[in-house]
Amino acid sequence: MKKLNVVFCGTPDFSVPTLELLHQHPHINVVGVVTMPDRPAGRGQELKSPPVAVYAKEHKLPLYQVENINREESVLAELEKKNVDFFIVLAFAQFLGSRVLNMPKLGCFNIHTSILPKYRGAAPIQYALLNGDTSTGVSIQRMVKEMDAGDLCHFHELAIAPTETGGQLYTRLKFQAALSTNTLIETILSEKLHFTKQDPAGVSFAPTLKKEDGFLNFKESDFSKLNNQVRALDPWPGTYCFLNNQRLKVFRLEKLNRSLKPGETSLLHGQIAVGTKEGAVRLAEVQLEGKKLCSDIELLNGLKNKGGEILINP
Repeated sequence: MKKLNVVFCGTPDFSVPTLELLHQHPHINVVGVVTMPDRPAGRGQELKSPPVAVYAKEHKLPLYQVENINREESVLAELEKKNVDFFIVLAFAQFLGSRVLNMPKLGCFNIHTSILPKYRGAAPIQYALLNGDTSTGVSIQRMVKEMDAGDLCHFHELAIAPTETGGQLYTRLKFQAALSTNTLIETILSEKLHFTKQDPAGVSFAPTLKKEDGFLNFKESDFSKLNNQVRALDPWPGTYCFLNNQRLKVFRLEKLNRSLKPGETSLLHGQIAVGTKEGAVRLAEVQLEGKKLCSDIELLNGLKNKGGEILINP
């Protein structure tokens, strides 16, 4: 059977299992890997290649590191000569212009970590958890100029565990993306590829998250909302509040059967309890700036000799 010529576009570690699947697939010929340029990283600010570039270099795949593929005439001209059947795009961090979208015979396929049209945008994994969803999944759509709006050709649904964090769901979806890509390849090879338009009525968005999105507002939220926030934003950007005037990272909450006014702090039983819109929560696992991750009890034991009142979000 003739191999299909494929170009892969991706950047972070999330993209690597899918690139590996393509590279190892017996019916795929990876004719190009497009990713972002090397960036300064770490204390020494030495240039570091993105994970996709590292994999491509290690396996001697044709590599193109560009800031904006649409502006790289030499790269585009070279790719146009490769008789590309389709592109696979996953966490690429660049939009594709008309010239790229029209280049491959079958089109450019984007792998997205939600069941489209829900959660178009950069942070679908986190928004599913923020909203307390019990399921999410992987969608594959043929790309158009509008973000995540192309016709769908595959989706795979996954249940979300009640205590699952953003990092845990990220890992599961990272490998599901590769499995879904394999399904897409089988569909193409068997000539059973067909498309379904997205329902405009079901469109919602998951815009890029900021560090400030991690602030825990106890006065205006209940346990469910706060707990979803802690789960969704672990590991990045993380959730936090302020103990007196120091930033306190929060890694785990517990619901308490205790009556406290919204925003009120209690240190009963050596635990840090804070009132919310409905009931109270315990800040069970925390990390004060400059300190190690610990329980609230351990933190208070370390602070007890300092005296004075302890307030959350004073």
